[in-house]
Amino acid sequence: MIVKSEVSLVEAAQNGHLDSFAALYERYYSSMVALAYSVLADRHLCEDAAQQAFVIACRDLPKLKSKDKFAAWLAGICRNVARQMKRTKGKLVAVNVQPSAENENDKDNRSDAIRRAVWNLRAFYREPIVLRYYDNMPYEQISSVLGISIQAVNGRLIRAKRKIAKYLERNGFTGGDYEST
Repeated sequence: MIVKSEVSLVEAAQNGHLDSFAALYERYYSSMVALAYSVLADRHLCEDAAQQAFVIACRDLPKLKSKDKFAAWLAGICRNVARQMKRTKGKLVAVNVQPSAENENDKDNRSDAIRRAVWNLRAFYREPIVLRYYDNMPYEQISSVLGISIQAVNGRLIRAKRKIAKYLERNGFTGGDYEST
């Protein structure tokens, strides 16, 4: 199977080839769900946001000038859709990060604390963390989706990890793999 470049897929989709747009959808759908998750924290809402972002992208694709920036453009649409959904719902559907029993083991408490730390980050730092560690996305793809350089991805991840480590230290968790490097 021949893998088409993003630019050739975008050009073909702009010329009305639905198969090319379908290929872009397959290539970026899971990335958009992960990106929406960094705003909404609800898997079902994230899937809705990603689908809505693709509908808008399909409608507005002829307006896209920089074909090589499709992923970043789509990410901006998805981010806006997710934020609008968050405002419309009137609340953020939060991840359940509260321990359910007093006798939970340390690993569960640590996981909950890390989850709280991630959700306390600004979106600027939370997005690459979610894409990398919750969606297992490689740096190159994060770079493409967020429209930033690989070095910027690395820098944001490093700063985010430090912020998470500080949050954990403030909340009584010391040691472990999550400390800053």
